Amino acid sequence: MFDEIMAKFAGSPGQQAVVRLLLERGFSVSSEGRVVSGGIEIPNTQIATEVGVDRRVVDSTTDTLLDDDELRPIFQNISAVPSLKDLAPVLDLSVLTVAVGDAEGVGIVARVTTVIADHDVSIRQTISEDPEFTDEPRLSIITDEPLPGDVLTEIRELPFVRKLELE
Repeated sequence: MFDEIMAKFAGSPGQQAVVRLLLERGFSVSSEGRVVSGGIEIPNTQIATEVGVDRRVVDSTTDTLLDDDELRPIFQNISAVPSLKDLAPVLDLSVLTVAVGDAEGVGIVARVTTVIADHDVSIRQTISEDPEFTDEPRLSIITDEPLPGDVLTEIRELPFVRKLELE
């Protein structure tokens, strides 16, 4: 789906950058063509500055999104989910990020979280990036305590795991 969305903007790298930001941040587009997070409007000038384009590129991107019958329902219904990942150091939580070989495989989240739960470690949050919307999706697991070495070894040995990162 991500590739299909980006293909609709193939002639405009600036518009692709706007679309990528909307998807990454969970920003939606109101029926008036404004970029919003919930009920809070984000000025197009700020979006433009963030991605390095002119404000008019943001305007034309939101117009295109609303004019497209396939894209409109997607971008009018995106929402952001609060993440504990960046707050983990402040809240004394641990973060394990798992990169996998095939992010579309079945049971990835279940198998990783089962290993953690089997070692009586409490999981506060899981964030699984959608392989349809990002080039290299990752699974992030936030726990109340650091994961013991044997848990990390067991996860690392799962056949789909490509790389582990501790934060």
